[in-house]
Amino acid sequence: MLGIKKNDKVLVIAGKDKGRQGDVIEVLPKKGKLRVKGVSIVTRHVKARKQGETGGIIKSEGLIDLSNVMLVCGSCSKTTRISAKAIDSQDKVRICKHCDQVV
Repeated sequence: MLGIKKNDKVLVIAGKDKGRQGDVIEVLPKKGKLRVKGVSIVTRHVKARKQGETGGIIKSEGLIDLSNVMLVCGSCSKTTRISAKAIDSQDKVRICKHCDQVV
């Protein structure tokens, strides 16, 4: 079970952006990477390809390894690991290890 999903709030715990928080934009589970808003900004120089199209310098979020981030719990605002619990009829939910609330 992958612990981090799109729109989760995460804290970067390793790398050049250590200590920054942001929301997850995209998760790539096969590669083990994700994009976080405002973290790991990469600069690309883009050339205009068609007539009327503008070139220039574009800044966007780069990929971060999944192991370099930790989920931030919405209720207790602490970084946490995830545990999974089956509730009712086979539905698995993510549970915060600190406050035992559903993430």
